[in-house]
Amino acid sequence: MEGDLLVYGAYGYTGSLITERAVADGLDPILAGRSAERVEAAATERGCDHRVFSLEHPTVVERMVAGVDAVLNCAGPFEDTAEPLVDACLRAGTDYLDLAGNVDVLEATAARDAEATEEGVALVPGVGFDVVPTDCLAAILHGLLPDADELTIAIDGLGTFSPGTVKSMLRGLDRPGAVRRDGRVETVPLAYKRRTFEFPTGERTAVTVPWGDVSSAYYSTGIPNIEVYAGVSDRVADALERTRRLVPVLAAGPVRRAAEAVAGRVVSGPTADERAGSETHIWGEVVEADGTAARARMRTPDTYDLTTATAVEAARRVLAGEASDGFQTPASAFGPEFAEAFEGVEREILTEPEPERVTQ
Repeated sequence: MEGDLLVYGAYGYTGSLITERAVADGLDPILAGRSAERVEAAATERGCDHRVFSLEHPTVVERMVAGVDAVLNCAGPFEDTAEPLVDACLRAGTDYLDLAGNVDVLEATAARDAEATEEGVALVPGVGFDVVPTDCLAAILHGLLPDADELTIAIDGLGTFSPGTVKSMLRGLDRPGAVRRDGRVETVPLAYKRRTFEFPTGERTAVTVPWGDVSSAYYSTGIPNIEVYAGVSDRVADALERTRRLVPVLAAGPVRRAAEAVAGRVVSGPTADERAGSETHIWGEVVEADGTAARARMRTPDTYDLTTATAVEAARRVLAGEASDGFQTPASAFGPEFAEAFEGVEREILTEPEPERVTQ
């Protein structure tokens, strides 16, 4: 493998899994982050080079990423880390990937498309669970019904969380809900809508969530109206609706920072055995204006195990020059079938339009 990969946030829960996989796959990554002690320990354990730097000084960040071919950002919350690393990569001519699943972060990265194209830099955010399988499923459904103007994605089985994921969720309370209408991202209340979906495990209540596909699926498919749902119990759905008025308090800086600190101390991330016993189900539907619909489902292994595999493979493909310059989603960079290249991912078409309507 030619080219150097720098993994920023290499010692966090997900970053550690990814660096271990990257080393096993022969990528020889440079490990990086702001904590000298933790970076050095991770690099020593895996026999990797390392760099220690925060993201507070742009000239330092640029210098640190200038000598590598690609940066994989694993350090959440991405609301804090994506912009300074993207800025540095654009100035240095270094390709950029991350694990972001936040609507606003993805929208901000997408807005750098023209700049990245001019600089010859590939920007490929969302190369983890949220967004890879859902983005690919959306692109596959769009291929079945290319004139669709509505997309619905529902996800069930999200039972494992790392400290970084919890912190990102807390940081996202500034936009408690989001949908895309007529091509524009709109803020909506927490648990704005409630629906029931048929997953392989049975019917499941789900509520709207402001997750990455509200952004990424639009750029992968061009579909102007998008809603994303997460499966929850009816009790949780009721509780979310009742606590809408508390969101401004929870999102306030002091309260949120205190909650993030607690998450960092008490949330450790799932064990290997817990990940092995976890799987996730995704339901997707696209609909045309006349009501013609196509539906599909996808099953994936644990979100962190899949993220580890997809992030490392995405980095490998970017290093190999397989991603075009500019902003790319996983599906636009690597194709709609990208998610199905990984062990444990299975797709099922539930409903498809008449054969003459299908785009090959």
